[in-house]
Amino acid sequence: MTAGTADRTDGADSARERRREQRGWYFYDFACSVYSTSVLTVFLGPYLTSVAKAAADADGFVHPLGIAVRAGSVFPYAVSVSVVLAVLVMPFAGAAADRSGRKKPLLALAAYLGAGATTGMFLLDGDRYLLGAFLLIVANASLAVSMVLYNAYLPQIAEPHERDAVSSRGWAFGYTSGALVLVLNLVVYSGHESFGLSEGEAVRICLASAGLWWGAFTLVPLRRLRDRRVTADGEGAVGSGWRQLMATLKDMRRHPLTLSFLLAYLVYNDGVQTVISQASVYGSEELGLDQTTLITAVLLVQILAVAGALGMGRLARTHGAKRTVLASLVVWTLVLAAGYFLPAGAPVWFYCLAAAIGLVLGGSQALSRSLFSHLVPRGKEAEYFSAYEMSDRGLSWLGPLVFGLAYQLTGSYRDAIISLVIFFVLGFVLLARVPVRRAVAAAGNPVPDRI
Repeated sequence: MTAGTADRTDGADSARERRREQRGWYFYDFACSVYSTSVLTVFLGPYLTSVAKAAADADGFVHPLGIAVRAGSVFPYAVSVSVVLAVLVMPFAGAAADRSGRKKPLLALAAYLGAGATTGMFLLDGDRYLLGAFLLIVANASLAVSMVLYNAYLPQIAEPHERDAVSSRGWAFGYTSGALVLVLNLVVYSGHESFGLSEGEAVRICLASAGLWWGAFTLVPLRRLRDRRVTADGEGAVGSGWRQLMATLKDMRRHPLTLSFLLAYLVYNDGVQTVISQASVYGSEELGLDQTTLITAVLLVQILAVAGALGMGRLARTHGAKRTVLASLVVWTLVLAAGYFLPAGAPVWFYCLAAAIGLVLGGSQALSRSLFSHLVPRGKEAEYFSAYEMSDRGLSWLGPLVFGLAYQLTGSYRDAIISLVIFFVLGFVLLARVPVRRAVAAAGNPVPDRI
């Protein structure tokens, strides 16, 4: 065999192995996305709110730790607390992954802790709102930590020119699984009487099934992804977690354009995550829509999000990822404005809004992840994606807090939903000011032809 033939064979083997890992990588989105859709977006918000109301006093307040909290604010406040917990844990996960090179065991730990907490939501009944809040906090924080490790694989399993497509396919896999499970949820919930179940029992089964799905399909990426060896520096990863975060942030000062992108992403993604987590509460409490309508609307989001993620990936190849994301932020702003004026008891208009969200949701998130992967210096994937995940989920506490405070102060979910517009407007301005091509070059990475 000639040297040239050997080189071509090695390249083919490398590409084959990379595709195998990519296919395994997609399946973690397939596994964990059902939590975001069935649990966080559809069932848990309205159900936990109803459980909190069952425990509330005559004025509609519960009193955890002696603090008066309006029952309708328990869910968004719990989401905020889960994010704060994630912020405390993610630096250790990122440091441990980079120092040991062993992402898979840490990914398994975070994934199965989250899946276990989600499955435990079957026990959430009566007035156990504190149990529900606790399980939500554990599951949401675990998801955020697992996503640090999952996202950090992207620069290792995809070449620069592949990342928009690979990232978009991952999101498409996630939305596909969300749609499949929501169909099953719709069957269980809508036909609960024929199955001999109460409405509450049907909801709890749907919540627990998401945890079982998450745990089962996590086995696929754990079998296909592989860890890379790193040179040990002798310092304990856990003990140096916060020092690693500080070192990462200090290192980012050497890459101010990467830091500027993260700031923009932090702002607009805070709005995205809040809309996702609070949409079902808004639909049920403010618009008076039943659970079947909410499930169907989110199912519509999932179906269109698959097409949206893939379609926006193609738009990015023509117009660039940055311009495509900016266009999606305009759509998000219009969605919130329309949501504020949406009439109560009008499911058709709610479906129209869900369709618009679906078309931009997957693409805006997938392309943002892909953009950031170009801005990460080689060899620092996990620690930089730890900071990214803090922007993605880890620092997305301000939106739910603003939403919860707006409702706490006004008693109106319309005021709460319109308060989120500022995140998209400010995020658009900050992202528009980032010179992405210069940022990629400054990180020492090859600049794609179109970005």
